[in-house]
Amino acid sequence: MISVVAPVHNEGAGVERFVARLADVLAGAGLAYELVLVDDGSTDDSWNFVVAQAALDPRVRGLQLSRNFGKEAAVLAGLEHAAGDAVVVIDSDLQHPPEIIPEMVRRWRQGAHVVEAVKRNRTGQGLIGRVGGRAFNKAFTGLTRVDLVDATDFRLLARPALEALLRLPEHSSFFRGTSSWIGFRRSTVEIDIAERVGGRSRWTFGSLFRLAVNGLTSFTSAPLHLVTMVGLGFAAFAVLLGAQTLIRWIGGDSVAGFPTVILLLLVMGTFLLLGLGVIGEYLARIHEEVRGRPRYLVQERAEHSVVPEQWARAKR
Repeated sequence: MISVVAPVHNEGAGVERFVARLADVLAGAGLAYELVLVDDGSTDDSWNFVVAQAALDPRVRGLQLSRNFGKEAAVLAGLEHAAGDAVVVIDSDLQHPPEIIPEMVRRWRQGAHVVEAVKRNRTGQGLIGRVGGRAFNKAFTGLTRVDLVDATDFRLLARPALEALLRLPEHSSFFRGTSSWIGFRRSTVEIDIAERVGGRSRWTFGSLFRLAVNGLTSFTSAPLHLVTMVGLGFAAFAVLLGAQTLIRWIGGDSVAGFPTVILLLLVMGTFLLLGLGVIGEYLARIHEEVRGRPRYLVQERAEHSVVPEQWARAKR
């Protein structure tokens, strides 16, 4: 059996469309599956649709988080409650095509432990999403040596890879990065990102920026090293400028340069503030880790009368 994990946030009636299309694809392919829908603190009637689908179909189960913990926490909740031999993570807005899942399962049965869907296009994304996403993935790959170029969260994890992922202790998780970092035998399939079937994207520039900062600070200390290197560069430049000024003064030349000094102060002040911001992000990450709070809290479950063993253990 495979498990399909889909985070849900303010999708409303889109939940019903997603479940119906997924059922058509997987049933048509003859796959035994369960669907774990994780409501990440929706403020609309999404949870009612999840409950209704769980009542109609024993393969559908729902988790309602106590508030909006973010997509990463919702994905983690679904992974920890998945009972399948392989788990597929997919967005519930149908931008990730469910029709690719049978091919992912085929690759898994051929021996792959992680099957990643990579973007062939970015049709369903706005300009900021396309440019920002491509820039972040390339920067992340260059700084961490973890390949995220054109990567998505749409991927299949075999049980060994999933258990390795769930053993990672950090509080601030970044699923796309950690599921690539763990290694294991991998395979990729290309997908076209579709337009949203209903509504509009919940991602804003601010939320995408926070995700990027979380991903980088969770994986690499390169920004801290960059602050150090730029600081050393400024120090070297200051020594050279001081030496030049001293030589000119000894030679009897007038030493002017008030505008230059002001410009240097502005540049250095800007860098100092950015450096403090980078250090602050890492301190905030350390603070989150040492507090040891749960990464998510489950408020309610929606399930059919047949409860898999994994869910029974989770209740205890």
